[in-house]
Amino acid sequence: MQAKQTGLFNLPGANRTQVPPILGIAGLPPPMPVQTFGMGIGSNPNLSRQSRRLYIGSITPDVNEQNLADFFNSKMIEMSIGTGAPGNPVLAVQCNYEKNYAFVEFRSAEDATAAMAFDGIIFINGPLKIRRPKDYGGVDMSAPSVHVPGVVSTNVPDSINKVFVGGLPTYLNEEQVMELLKSFGELKAFNLVRENGNGPSKGFAFFEYVDISVTDVAIQSLNGMELGDRYLVVQRASVGAKPGTPGMIPNLPYDQFPEIPRPIMPAGENSSADARILLMLNMVTPDDLTDDQEYGDLYEDVKEECSVYGAVEDLRIPRPSAMDAIRQDEAAGVGRVYVKYIDADSANNALKALAGRSFAGRSIIATLLSEDSQTTPPLHLIFAPQPDAPPPLPES
Repeated sequence: MQAKQTGLFNLPGANRTQVPPILGIAGLPPPMPVQTFGMGIGSNPNLSRQSRRLYIGSITPDVNEQNLADFFNSKMIEMSIGTGAPGNPVLAVQCNYEKNYAFVEFRSAEDATAAMAFDGIIFINGPLKIRRPKDYGGVDMSAPSVHVPGVVSTNVPDSINKVFVGGLPTYLNEEQVMELLKSFGELKAFNLVRENGNGPSKGFAFFEYVDISVTDVAIQSLNGMELGDRYLVVQRASVGAKPGTPGMIPNLPYDQFPEIPRPIMPAGENSSADARILLMLNMVTPDDLTDDQEYGDLYEDVKEECSVYGAVEDLRIPRPSAMDAIRQDEAAGVGRVYVKYIDADSANNALKALAGRSFAGRSIIATLLSEDSQTTPPLHLIFAPQPDAPPPLPES
């Protein structure tokens, strides 16, 4: 949470618009579609019905039962998606305008699965966010096998090709942001993160290109671009994925991933020549910093380890002011470790070596800062000359 609040870290965002799927029970076969005539009558009515229903998120007041049913029916017939049986694939639609979602019930589980391919299709000025219901008992966690040309999925799976874009003016909608990104290539998936899923834009998004070779070109071109009164931050949303192992990361919302320590760091080389300050989180706790002797030992350990990667000009580990002033301590940088190197190369080497490393059982979160980086507390206060005395060192 601290890392997210700083805005300095390349953190993958939880796709809050997703409806978390529930996996089938181990040892039991997945639910089989049964003939139910739309009434939920069969060997297992609940599972059968849920396998035929889809959740449609973030609908607008312009969407109603009739036009949504007509849209799915016409598109599926037009593109020959689904079972292709006579008649319309959609049996019923139920809209909840208070919570801005709808449920679409199909005549078969196969038709519902096929319709997942329309996730992201534009309908009445916005993309449809299509998910399985929460109580869906199936096991198909993968993306739909059918690709509808021109449709951009709203579900951006975590992978090495997932890209984060921040600093977006909050008045821009999905189409406007996508228009900018599409100038470098066709989008495979895109999700503009909004408050509570369908509220105002939070000013950042995640996306992936169909042609992954254009990813680096887009990042280099867009990062730092002035847009409105803001500057874009564009970088890979690396979550520990290794090149060459696609599909190894489960296609789940980030907050449902297994708790495996992963390095959180900027992806690729840091091109800024003056980014020579290494900031580390999750390395120390306030309890580690209260006793003078313990603090001195810790200070020396960190300095010795960091010096392996280059000459350290300055090292600051803010200490708690009082045990009952947690908020003040956080604002003063307590819990963070700041290492200023002589040059940017040393800082970059340290970042690569230390991000994700375990320290006292915790996985270190790290990033690089330049001296003019905007942080709270400001760096000039962190590295201010200490009038009293340097940090206590252990007696030799």
